[in-house]
Amino acid sequence: MSTYTDALFEALDRLDDLGAEMGEVGFVNHAPMAAEALAALGHGDQVGPWVRSFREARPHHQAPTVGYSLDGTDESSWRGALGDAGRIGDWEGLFRRELAEAAWRDVLARWWPRLLPGLVTRLTHGMIRTAHAVRGLSSTTTSSDAQLVELARALALWAAYFTTLPGTVTFTGRASVADAVAALPRTPAETGNEPPWASGATHRIRHPDELPGYRPALNALRPADPQWLLTEMTTEFAGVYLAQARLHPVPLVHAVTAPAAARLVLPHLPAELHMPTVAALWQTHITMLVALTTGRRGEDTAVATASESEPPPFDELVARAVRHGDEHVIKFTEACLREHALRPDPRYPAAVHAAQQRIPRL
Repeated sequence: MSTYTDALFEALDRLDDLGAEMGEVGFVNHAPMAAEALAALGHGDQVGPWVRSFREARPHHQAPTVGYSLDGTDESSWRGALGDAGRIGDWEGLFRRELAEAAWRDVLARWWPRLLPGLVTRLTHGMIRTAHAVRGLSSTTTSSDAQLVELARALALWAAYFTTLPGTVTFTGRASVADAVAALPRTPAETGNEPPWASGATHRIRHPDELPGYRPALNALRPADPQWLLTEMTTEFAGVYLAQARLHPVPLVHAVTAPAAARLVLPHLPAELHMPTVAALWQTHITMLVALTTGRRGEDTAVATASESEPPPFDELVARAVRHGDEHVIKFTEACLREHALRPDPRYPAAVHAAQQRIPRL
């Protein structure tokens, strides 16, 4: 059986020629993230076959040419390139140089606060891919070139597609995550149907302040330990995913995988960056709710629904995720398993079971 490290190295080698996007629409290339999650689930022997199947099923863009025109020590050089997707190769070149010259944790700590205001970038995939790369690097005592390149590419994705949200989060309220979600108004769809993901969602995500409730929710949460707030987010949004059965089955999984990914990174960051990270996540969660949902549906009874649903145990859910093959299912299963181990909650296995049924197989 392949070890985690062996499987990760094999995956990075086989995926080295792929760019950050896939298909005509330009969805984010999930292969490095899903392959790492598959190895973390203890199925390293399946990584090679999965990568082959993924490459056959998903047409991909080629890796960009690495450029060297950005200077990370000169803000006037890199600041204007944030959000310029055409310069993703330049961003990769910048991060490759910095990672060759300094410890990866130092590079991560330098750029995390610079990129954090754009956490929503590509529906949080810049941060999520960075987190998977960080877990891989933290698992070894000696960083390989392939691992450092993967971190450079993750950070480059985040920087090149950098997108910010309006407003600022302050932890000056009195609400828990659950209470704040329950109080957030949703805008009913004019047609009475759920808003289609492909039409209008991008605009709503970029301009959530056009919808009621967004700005008041920025200040709704009470201060709490960052790790506990992450747990509140993953449990609550596992329930949101379970309840919002009529939505497109993929976008809302990131409301769980994003805070679960951030938890992987926080131990490698200075403590003063922990609360700003949670703040950026909360702002992103509010955005997902007002942009993607039009009502609470069964969110208020999600715990009872999950408790009564009797999903398979997690070992069976993991086996099913491996057979299912979809990259979101694999990542969602791994994130929920990890969060469930920290604080068991019936919403995690129920949400995973729902995702495995709603999302098409690879």
